[in-house]
Amino acid sequence: MYQIRMAALALVVSVATAGLTAPVAMAQTADTAASTPKQVQKAQRKADRKAARAKKNAELKDLEKNGYQPGGDQTNYPQNIQNAEKKSAEAKAKAASAP
Repeated sequence: MYQIRMAALALVVSVATAGLTAPVAMAQTADTAASTPKQVQKAQRKADRKAARAKKNAELKDLEKNGYQPGGDQTNYPQNIQNAEKKSAEAKAKAASAP
């Protein structure tokens, strides 16, 4: 009876040890997390979307700084944004020519 209990205890200890070390051994590192082509493409598309959004927001902020109000009166819409674009281009040209 004693030998059966010792064998069972040894089995439980070995299974517990294997169970605790397996997740650590199988864990992915940051380098291998995005290693499949599908994951790499997804990450690239996400980065592209973030860059495009940042560019769009910067352009809108620049137009707003130069007088365009997207939530304001839209009766003269094309002229309002064209005036803001013209002011923005002039400001960029002036900044580029300044030493």
